[in-house]
Amino acid sequence: VVSELGLPAEMTLGELSGGWRRRVGLAQALVSNPDLLLLDEPTNHLDLSTIEWLERRIMNFTGGVLFVTHDRAFLSHLASRIIELDRGRLSSWPGDYHTYLRRKDEALESEARANALFDKRLDEEEAWIRQGIKARRSRNMGRVRALEGMREQAAARVKPQVGVRIHVEEADQSGRKVIEAYNISHGFGGEQLIDKLSLKIMRGDRIGIVGNNGVGKSTLLKILLGELAPQEGTVKLGTNLEVGYFDQMRRELDPTRTVADTVGDGSDYITINGRDRHVIGYLRGFLFTAERAMDKVGVLSGGECNRIILARLLARPSNLLVLDEPTNDLDVETLDVLEERLTEYGGTLIVVSHDREFLDNTVDKILVFEDASSVQQYAGGYSDWIKRGRRLKEKDNPLEARERRRRAEADKPRSASKLSYKLQRELDGLPDRIEALEHDIAALEEQTAAPGFYDQPYAEVVAPVLDQLKARQAEHDAALARWDELETLQKELAPE
Repeated sequence: VVSELGLPAEMTLGELSGGWRRRVGLAQALVSNPDLLLLDEPTNHLDLSTIEWLERRIMNFTGGVLFVTHDRAFLSHLASRIIELDRGRLSSWPGDYHTYLRRKDEALESEARANALFDKRLDEEEAWIRQGIKARRSRNMGRVRALEGMREQAAARVKPQVGVRIHVEEADQSGRKVIEAYNISHGFGGEQLIDKLSLKIMRGDRIGIVGNNGVGKSTLLKILLGELAPQEGTVKLGTNLEVGYFDQMRRELDPTRTVADTVGDGSDYITINGRDRHVIGYLRGFLFTAERAMDKVGVLSGGECNRIILARLLARPSNLLVLDEPTNDLDVETLDVLEERLTEYGGTLIVVSHDREFLDNTVDKILVFEDASSVQQYAGGYSDWIKRGRRLKEKDNPLEARERRRRAEADKPRSASKLSYKLQRELDGLPDRIEALEHDIAALEEQTAAPGFYDQPYAEVVAPVLDQLKARQAEHDAALARWDELETLQKELAPE
């Protein structure tokens, strides 16, 4: 199992990022060969290769498996029975996920019809009781008691939760050419992430970016948006672009602000589809009650944080939506509604995701990190690409990546460098500094994702951890930028 997962057996857990620790946890559960395997959101923050490996392992597992997941493809491939918690009641649905969806719709329609008939009869009985003395005669007391029972039944009825309501605000049309990249290359510390990629993104394109963790998907996004200059090649942005960007790291969220203040930017009203709406009413469409809308962002769950980012992002007019792992921590219903709105979106869409069904339902082209630093372009969604028999680029485990960086540093021709001794020392130390920051960030993110973390005292426990996470992320971004700056300077100073 260690070999199949590519785990670095010689490293300690303290040296691993959150994603690699998650792999260790899966391996630990699987090698014990239990009678019952319990998995709570097992695909969260795993890359596609690991998710598909896990599916194959579970398919061959002879014991029972009980898992909680929002990954609909994972659910469709593995589940033979669905257990649903709805309005405080557990229900068991035999069959696969798609059978459950069909039967659930039928059950809700049947419930709605039965409730309508009940309400009609209740209205008739209420009209009868209002007739007065006739209804109070002794021979009608049984009917009066029956009416009281109906009232109690109606009061106890739990209505289905109001669904998610999402609207995507669109800006004026962009120019025909949205992004044009020519021969771009980029890498860090001797590792080439992108090599001589050229592409044109035209107005209305719907593009998915696919690859394993750490291969450079987010880096490619930053280059295409002009936030990071490629080491080689050029990127040209089109005209009249209004960009909406979903950041999986949630850097824009201030844990000390309320939900309403975050989405409304301090205003009580927000403009949606040309009309002013109170921000509390708008947030109800994202499943926030009035009370929850006044809570601080720092006490929210991961799924609630993602819904805030979506609420804030989609309320601002855009003609280019860029979504970096938008499905993490979102529930299935929110995913379904988000897919519908994105399908109706008239602008250009770029999505990075490990959610296979989300990609299939929202994009018609994909960019795939395959061999080495090769990024290939294909028509269709993720399933279409799989049918071609293609494979994702495998990411080195942390031990191999560390050794490769050290070899690259050792092999650099020092004599060619004209950097000062101080700058060269700084450049040589940056890879280890960045690696240490990544470990710190992974550990802090794991801490914030732990059950009950936000139930602790906010000022004494939660806020310091969130502040530390924000500081480490800022240091990491600064270190990457400094690394890029010094390597560029070194190349410029090197003799021809």
